[in-house]
Amino acid sequence: MGKAMSKPRDDRQKDLLLPALDQIIDMGHPLVRLAALIDWKFLDDRFGSVCQTGPGQPGLPTRLVAGLFILKHMHNLSDEVLCARWIENPYYQYFCGELSFCHRLPFDRSSMTRWRQRLGEEQLVALIQESLSVAHKTGAIGPKDLERVAVDTTVQPKAVAHPTDARLIHRAITKLVGLARRNRVPLRQSYLRLAKRAAIMVGRYTHAHQFKRARRQLKFLRTRLGRIIRDIRRKIDGDVALEAASARCSIWRSGCAPRISISAAPRSMRYMPRRSSVSARGKPVRLTSSAARSVSPPP
Repeated sequence: MGKAMSKPRDDRQKDLLLPALDQIIDMGHPLVRLAALIDWKFLDDRFGSVCQTGPGQPGLPTRLVAGLFILKHMHNLSDEVLCARWIENPYYQYFCGELSFCHRLPFDRSSMTRWRQRLGEEQLVALIQESLSVAHKTGAIGPKDLERVAVDTTVQPKAVAHPTDARLIHRAITKLVGLARRNRVPLRQSYLRLAKRAAIMVGRYTHAHQFKRARRQLKFLRTRLGRIIRDIRRKIDGDVALEAASARCSIWRSGCAPRISISAAPRSMRYMPRRSSVSARGKPVRLTSSAARSVSPPP
């Protein structure tokens, strides 16, 4: 008795009590013609490389897995919807290599997740290569279309955070403390732990529309940034090398922490320039963006 093979194998056979799929479907259907053009042997060699010979139950047939992935991305379906349509659509089953109509899934839905985790870059490149090969065979694309490829990254997710005031000040504190440590400048206090907590609370208070508390935490951050700047200036006074290194820092050149205020608008925190105007009672007030649009300048 030899050891069980864990590599995928396709041992599907026709059911003698059920009619064959090629006898009950239209052989001119687009999915049927597409299945005849795809080189399933090429995909079988690439997909089978992720499995190793040894004990264990063989994996699903590679044509079934590749066909499911192609159908999923062709029609933009979830795994649950794809499995539901696969049972009721004979063309889906024929495309995946079934010989007779199946009334229940021959696999578990979680198998698709496991195959996605198992596939690597080589297998995904094989799918792209075969898609381009079929498109070239059918005349959908020509050699000129492949000379230059334009990639649109408009909807590509990017790790870009909204530059709120608290985040910018906290980042300035972190950069200055790191710069001081690299140059072995001892600080009286780094405020890293307190600044991180204050930056978090600014976002939470703003989300809860508690703008007075948010302004208090933002003032705390601005004050600690000013303390760090003044502390570093005192420590490097007279050191030409350190003064030259610190001159390249934009926050250092500003001389103090930035003057930032929070708008009363509930959506976000914004940079607001200081403006003053005279109301009917003659008291100076600070205008937010919404108030600045409603108050017209004096004649």
